[in-house]
Amino acid sequence: MPDTSNAYAERLSVPWLSWPLPMIGAALMAATVHMGYQGIRSWLPYVILLPLMAFLLFWAGRARVKVADGELRVGDAHLPLEFVGEVEVLDNPHDKRRALGRDFDPAAFVLHRGWIPTALRVHLTDPDDPTPYWIFSTRSPDKLAALLRQNAHTQPGT
Repeated sequence: MPDTSNAYAERLSVPWLSWPLPMIGAALMAATVHMGYQGIRSWLPYVILLPLMAFLLFWAGRARVKVADGELRVGDAHLPLEFVGEVEVLDNPHDKRRALGRDFDPAAFVLHRGWIPTALRVHLTDPDDPTPYWIFSTRSPDKLAALLRQNAHTQPGT
């Protein structure tokens, strides 16, 4: 069995180019409150809203995709590689929209980030798991799919 102790790791962070618009929105909200008050209360919205928006943008990108120690970890969920079945790359918007829309199974596990244009659909082979497949965003779907296919075939019992 190949060593998957640190085979793949990715953080689904919000790109820096997406930060200015929400930060400007928070500054405009703070400016609106600033116009209605004088003294310390006029600066309080800036002190609260701008760091809060930065925290929310950072928090939105905290999810990780990782293949390590014989498991696929997506966010807080984990799947042993022995239960990885068919792996589909959703690398164009039409396929991703269809997979998350009309072809979607409500029992599926989803970790979707709209700012990442590509995703993977990983079908599960565990008969005891009611989840039919996982769909999750990734910036390197081909690399991760190849790794999952390789490791799924080398796991014992498959």
